[in-house]
Amino acid sequence: MTATIRAVGTAVPNTTLDQAAVRDLFAGQPDLGRLGRRLVPAAFEGSDVAHRHTVLEELDSARPGGTFRQDDGALVSPSTGTRNDRYRDLAPALFVAAARDAVERAGIEPARVTHLVTVSCTGFTQPGPDIDVVAQLGLPAGVFRHHIGFMGCCAAFPALRIAAAFTEADPDAVVLVVCAELCTLHVRASDDPDQIVANSVFGDGAAAVVVTQGGPGLRIERFATATVPEGASEMAWNIGDEGFEMILSTAVPKLVGVHVPAAVQGLLGEGETPSDVPVWAVHPGGRAIVDRAQESLGLPDAAVASSRSVLRDHGNMSSATVLFVLRDALEQGVPDGSSLVAVAFGPGLTVESARLTAVTA
Repeated sequence: MTATIRAVGTAVPNTTLDQAAVRDLFAGQPDLGRLGRRLVPAAFEGSDVAHRHTVLEELDSARPGGTFRQDDGALVSPSTGTRNDRYRDLAPALFVAAARDAVERAGIEPARVTHLVTVSCTGFTQPGPDIDVVAQLGLPAGVFRHHIGFMGCCAAFPALRIAAAFTEADPDAVVLVVCAELCTLHVRASDDPDQIVANSVFGDGAAAVVVTQGGPGLRIERFATATVPEGASEMAWNIGDEGFEMILSTAVPKLVGVHVPAAVQGLLGEGETPSDVPVWAVHPGGRAIVDRAQESLGLPDAAVASSRSVLRDHGNMSSATVLFVLRDALEQGVPDGSSLVAVAFGPGLTVESARLTAVTA
């Protein structure tokens, strides 16, 4: 028997941000320099994002101001401590909602869950949201808990590896993996091109999966990991005094295009080409990343349709995003026995990927 993703659950905050409105908010900041005034509209309009979700109601210009935005529209840049306080208050609800959705979709009683793996890189707190998941879903008090922190957009894959190892070691294991990211906690007005790109694409959301040995769902066939050392300075994630600072240079899509074919080669069968795999759940870190991955792998538009759909409707939600893509692909319909390849990119530059097979019975 093989580890299988039995269901994918998702959750997003209630506040939806229209991309044009957020563009105008950032473009209208009084301290924005000449470079920023030129880059902000270009980044937002070229993002292929239509709307995103945020835990920060005040980023919606139609609502009253708050910690991050004054009533007159001027953005405020709180300290990292203040931002993390918001994470502590707001993250648990997303973790719980996505976890509940996954368990209900899997049709598995919460009392059967033996392992809980949580993933997040946008905040730190202990006791963590895993405690809330245990308490509010009614998981066993002695459930094994493990947290993966600060690994960035590719962190769902280490979590899935851990889940697969647990289920393959114990046929009775039921593993709940929950990824939740509050990326918009780290927005701020800036002339820095990397920060402007981050402001234009990142959103908030959570996704969860239930993994067991066998059963219907997405059977996990194998994983692959590759690093691109020359990309270490092009994609990075550091803690600053005014939030976490994302380095996401314009070189990243090119590096993805050059290196992703070799990174996923081990997932393909003898004589098989990437275009022979009908669905590719490419992490939509941005439009150019999906473009370069599609181009370098020689994929038809249909293969990455779910990646583009998630980018349009949710933006980049860091570690949760690739699971949103898998859910979208499943909802569009994946025939029994069909293959999928999921791939995401993180600091390092790290390429994490997995081959999956749809099993309907």
